[in-house]
Amino acid sequence: MKYIGAHVSAAGGVENAPLNAAKIGAKAFALFTKNQRQWDAKPFEQSQIEAFKEALATSGILPKYVLPHDSYLINLGHPDRELRQKSFNAFLDEVKRCEALGLDKLNFHPGSHLKVISEEECLKNISECMNEILKQSVGVTLVAENTAGQGSNVGYRFEHLAYLMEHSIDQSRVGVCIDTCHLFTSGYDIREYEIYEKTMQEFGNIIGFEFLKGMHLNDSKVKFQSRVDRHESLGKGEIGLGAFSFIMNDARMDDIPLILETIDEAIWAQEITLLYSLQTK
Repeated sequence: MKYIGAHVSAAGGVENAPLNAAKIGAKAFALFTKNQRQWDAKPFEQSQIEAFKEALATSGILPKYVLPHDSYLINLGHPDRELRQKSFNAFLDEVKRCEALGLDKLNFHPGSHLKVISEEECLKNISECMNEILKQSVGVTLVAENTAGQGSNVGYRFEHLAYLMEHSIDQSRVGVCIDTCHLFTSGYDIREYEIYEKTMQEFGNIIGFEFLKGMHLNDSKVKFQSRVDRHESLGKGEIGLGAFSFIMNDARMDDIPLILETIDEAIWAQEITLLYSLQTK
């Protein structure tokens, strides 16, 4: 079964996110547990935690279909030790916020080498940070998202994500989120069924579907292999609806959160309905 939703607003308090998801007919959702463009946030009060859990129960969405996203400021691969520690501290705080809310995943962008160190060293930094986070937390799976390969970001090749999985001290608590826009613009085509299947087989061979913990369903404003991250509404971009039909009929994507990050939130409810209409199995 497919569980589709969107990255909804938590403005006014995290307890509003499940209700915002329910309003658009979502069976899953993503949220920021704090301002994504600030380093620090006040710890949750117990009343906020209780309100979130109550709202989640009201929405009918199970915690395992919630895919929180970390702050955009965090760079676990930073070449500077002190600045990497700052990112580590912020990331650990985000993991603890998920723990407090009873959520079992945290989605993050792996990191950037800033053209100061090699991709290999950057990945090593990220892996070391992830392992230390696992030691200092419980119950939250660290979900690394593939990137478009823009700038100095790592994570745009399946091999990068496989490295993070392979070098984890606890492979039961690490995973991957596939963003379809990032996938396409980084050089993995999914527009025709045979090519889609080849890409997914490559994912399975290099990373393994046991690590797939979620997806971001986005069309792309920009062309294939452009290494640029520009989302578009479904069917209105360079990917087209065909790829999303393949996903909706692919059992490998069952029972994980499938999250819209498309550009027009006013049509998220229609996009959710559209995606379910693509199912033929």
